[in-house]
Amino acid sequence: MNRALMVVDVQYEYFTGKMPVTYPEDSFDNVLKAVDAANRNKIEVILIRHEAPQKNATTFVKNSRGWKILDEILKKEHLCIIDKKLPGSFTDTELENLLKKMGINTVVICGYMTQMCCDTTARQAVHLGFSVEFLSDATGTMDVSNYAGKITAKELHNAILVTQAMRFSKVISTDDWIKGLNEKYSFENSKKLPSLHIP
Repeated sequence: MNRALMVVDVQYEYFTGKMPVTYPEDSFDNVLKAVDAANRNKIEVILIRHEAPQKNATTFVKNSRGWKILDEILKKEHLCIIDKKLPGSFTDTELENLLKKMGINTVVICGYMTQMCCDTTARQAVHLGFSVEFLSDATGTMDVSNYAGKITAKELHNAILVTQAMRFSKVISTDDWIKGLNEKYSFENSKKLPSLHIP
């Protein structure tokens, strides 16, 4: 299984801007934990950055503070930044070609928001033939209210996790994902040990 970790839209707009993510409270800590684990296990980390295409946009305006990826993420080892203008990270980007050139067959999703860019990107990945691992506590969202109704961040987040688990992704906590990586690493290393001959 060749994985790539996609860190979706971990931008200041979701922290100090007009769209603060509120649930899960420790989602960003888990994003950092996932990136560190990927680096330790030689899993490529790809940063996704959203830019608003509308001329009158007030959020995610290119080169604004809200558009920038958090410094804590940029400081960590990563392969590249993919810029997008729609919720799906594969739409009008080089992401699919990049993953296929690297021989990646599994994408791991973390970042923001659960129900928008993370969900859309996961669905696109499945449609393109990739397997998907969706980190349940390293994705996050906020309360949403519009003409269709209201929903809390927790309800919205959980609804997407349930839907992802129905068809699209393996939904897994960050700790369990890391544990699986460590177990696989230990197993592969153990196969390299010389066998013992017992008479």
